[in-house]
Amino acid sequence: MAATPHQSRTSHRRILSLWFPRLAAEDMLRATPALAETPLAVVEMQGNLRQITSLNLAASARGLSRGQALAEALTLCPDLVTRPADPDRAAQVLAALRRWAGRFSPWVAEEGTDALLIDLTGCAHLFGGEAALFEQIHHDCADLGLSLCAGIADTPGAAWALARYAGGGGTTASRNGDAIDQEARATRSRAQRRHWVKGGPAPQPRSAAQGGIGRISPPGGLRQSLATLPIAALRVPPATAEGLARLGLRRIGDLWGMPRAGLARRFGQEVVRRLDQALGVEPEPISPAGAPLHFAARLSLPEPIGLEGDILAGLDRLLPVLCDKLRAKGRGARRLRLEMIRAEGGSERIEIGLARPTDRPDSLRALFALKLGGVEAGFGFDVLRLVATVSEPLHAHEHKGGWAVAAEAQLKAQAARAPGQALDDLVARIGARVGLERITREHPADSHIPEKTSSTQAAAYSQPASEWPAAKRPRPLTLFRPEPVTAPDMPEPPPQFRWRGRIFETRVAHGPERIAPEWWLDDPQWRSGVRDYWRVTTVQGPRIWLFYAHGGSISGGWFAQGDFG
Repeated sequence: MAATPHQSRTSHRRILSLWFPRLAAEDMLRATPALAETPLAVVEMQGNLRQITSLNLAASARGLSRGQALAEALTLCPDLVTRPADPDRAAQVLAALRRWAGRFSPWVAEEGTDALLIDLTGCAHLFGGEAALFEQIHHDCADLGLSLCAGIADTPGAAWALARYAGGGGTTASRNGDAIDQEARATRSRAQRRHWVKGGPAPQPRSAAQGGIGRISPPGGLRQSLATLPIAALRVPPATAEGLARLGLRRIGDLWGMPRAGLARRFGQEVVRRLDQALGVEPEPISPAGAPLHFAARLSLPEPIGLEGDILAGLDRLLPVLCDKLRAKGRGARRLRLEMIRAEGGSERIEIGLARPTDRPDSLRALFALKLGGVEAGFGFDVLRLVATVSEPLHAHEHKGGWAVAAEAQLKAQAARAPGQALDDLVARIGARVGLERITREHPADSHIPEKTSSTQAAAYSQPASEWPAAKRPRPLTLFRPEPVTAPDMPEPPPQFRWRGRIFETRVAHGPERIAPEWWLDDPQWRSGVRDYWRVTTVQGPRIWLFYAHGGSISGGWFAQGDFG
């Protein structure tokens, strides 16, 4: 079966593709406008190679391109200014553009890191038609200082192709030795320039609107709009496009009469699938991003308030409303902010954090009460606003069986959770005073180095360790940084030594336990080489953990690192 009889199955669906080819670089230019005329490139590590992922117009004018190695780019443009890529910032900018694009259609999806797909079905007439909407989008992006390539078609694949390859604004096909069409176009272009120089009519510059019309495919005109575009516009891998070009198939229209079985056998199913998606034979749905969850409650007061009891009374009205909203979505608050707006202007803010997500008003009220003492009310607050800035899923527990069985199971579950809940409430109360980041807990770690057998984690964002692995050798109750000990420089335990200004006599010494440093790491604390640890019981009473360092890049000797109590 040949590829000719494909018919578009898209009835009245219209898709708009927005591509921002210089998004990362132009976002940095918004922060530093002084670099507008300077070649600027955003660089990202790709394996072991630093490549350009975005550049401004000045860098493009110097012959640089996306995907180019940084070393090659610096050879072509020695004064190139580079900035490291910031994926988090790029995601925030694209999300902001997605919200902006929601004014044209409620069906907006992000595509990659620099593009949007918009379903315009039934929306274009609200803006005066597709051409007027197209021009308005270009004007809005120009006001934002963003370069834009856009295309409208019946399918996402066709709109993607028009945005990047139609109107001369996209990436051109790769040049090869058999590119006769490229030579012919270049010859015709030179002939047109010569004709103009000799007195012919000057070529008219293309306006933004004219370029936009060239990237709008009329309804049902997919085949005519795609026929002249290069094979790369089908979103196939570059190797596939080059393989087809070697066979003389450089345009999408060259594939219309090709046998589908032969294409799939020679170049894989990807070519046939992308062709079907572009023509609407295979559906390609658009999955828009859901609206972000937002939990807030507001209370407007008829008269300003300033007493702590009055603020708590207003909080008692806000907390149940906010917790009901959280509970309806199966969420629990992790961080909350209470905004108190003064009658004369200005505001006060109180923020609290919790060790675990919760939807219980009583737990939240107690934490806010701890911080109300330092609030400056001025002439009073007339608006209170409570916002859950961070929320997490909070799964309810369901118990099977009859009413009595379920009630008994619920009581047992509450009793089992009571110790953990009490600890979480304690962490939250202390964190409200000193900060949650200052409350930590220890977790076991897999290492033979004594000081690395545990790791410190934030108590609010970690669970208590279920069990600690039993030590193969006795370990001291108190472990500290190695402290020098005055003793004879010999591997055997000294009969007498001086530590912390005191003289100790050895009664019993157990050991040695030899511990070697991690050879794959250069730890400054272990540059003294292999250590022999001894458990020394002194005549004076203390039981000390001593070790003798045999010396490495620095000299060794005797040190104390722990106390058995």
